[in-house]
Amino acid sequence: MGFSTDAIHKGQEPDPSTGAVVVPIYQTSTYVQEALGKNKGYEYSRTGNPTRAALEANLAALEGGHRGLAFASGMAAINAVMTLLKSGDHIICSQEAYGGVPRLFNAILKNFGLEFTYVDTTEASRVSSALQPNTRMVYIETPTNPLMGISDLSALAAITRPRQVLLVVDNTFLSPFFQQPLKFGADIVVHSTTKYLNGHSDGVGGVAVMAREEEAGRLKFIQNAAGAILNPFDAWLVLRGVKTLAVRMRQHEANAMAVAQVLNRHPKVTKVYYPGLPEHPQHALAKKQQSGFGGMMSFETGSLENARAVLNRVRLCSLGESLGGVETLISHPATMTHAYLSDEERQRLGITQGLVRLSVGIEDVEDIIADLEQTLESV
Repeated sequence: MGFSTDAIHKGQEPDPSTGAVVVPIYQTSTYVQEALGKNKGYEYSRTGNPTRAALEANLAALEGGHRGLAFASGMAAINAVMTLLKSGDHIICSQEAYGGVPRLFNAILKNFGLEFTYVDTTEASRVSSALQPNTRMVYIETPTNPLMGISDLSALAAITRPRQVLLVVDNTFLSPFFQQPLKFGADIVVHSTTKYLNGHSDGVGGVAVMAREEEAGRLKFIQNAAGAILNPFDAWLVLRGVKTLAVRMRQHEANAMAVAQVLNRHPKVTKVYYPGLPEHPQHALAKKQQSGFGGMMSFETGSLENARAVLNRVRLCSLGESLGGVETLISHPATMTHAYLSDEERQRLGITQGLVRLSVGIEDVEDIIADLEQTLESV
């Protein structure tokens, strides 16, 4: 069936005991067993919970995957995926990834013997050049956070698949409504469900969706053994959010396109990073592998003073971390999401002090534009 139909119904069949159309919140830690060694499919909620299981089935279906597994946060999902590897393994990572990713990799996982190389994954040839005999994974964001770079999923899969290197894609910015990386050869897709999948800024979670049982079975063991699971209430919140994912994503994109066009013409904005604009260097690639451009963008104001003026003056847009909610959120990557990186690293990547990131919400777009225009008057 169609995406919207699957979003509403997959994994969310009416409750067999009552006929309830909404999956119940099974707020329980354990389950009574009928006899020794005999249960109804559940024993302990770290191992399995019906609400979480419904969400995992739903998100696996939307990504076109074999199995989904839900975690306590997006970073918990990424960390679990990394534990599929072992000491001495090498990972190639997008150099523009969310700042929490190199923080996890460099400050924690390196201590366990994993090796990381950061490259511009928008150039597939650079990924190929970075391969080593012990490379076991390529981890990418597309679009990247916050500069909206697009990596060619098919080209990367053509590099990784013959070498049995796992291709892991963070699909948070677009959601499965606009992009399904498994269809282009990715092996694992991760999301922060906190963002568009939930969509209402009222829950934290993560998910990993696998293309094959080999990785799914191993990650299920890790999920249970390490225990960084998504709780039943947050799973229920994401299930509720996913039901309106299609209509929300359409509105996010429509608003973002209008905002990007206004900012692109504004004399106080020196550059807009949005794949929906024809000027974006990977605009054609985005059209090829995405069904839309999403609601995320960044724009350059020229200096920290200008960025501060914008961020402190907004009225409708909310200054804060995170993204993907129904409300418009505005942030400063250099001091917020990417504060972990050194000044030199941020400068090299193009994450300047004047860069502002915008998660365009679904308010009336005229109000979003008016708010941004009045803030830019102060620049």
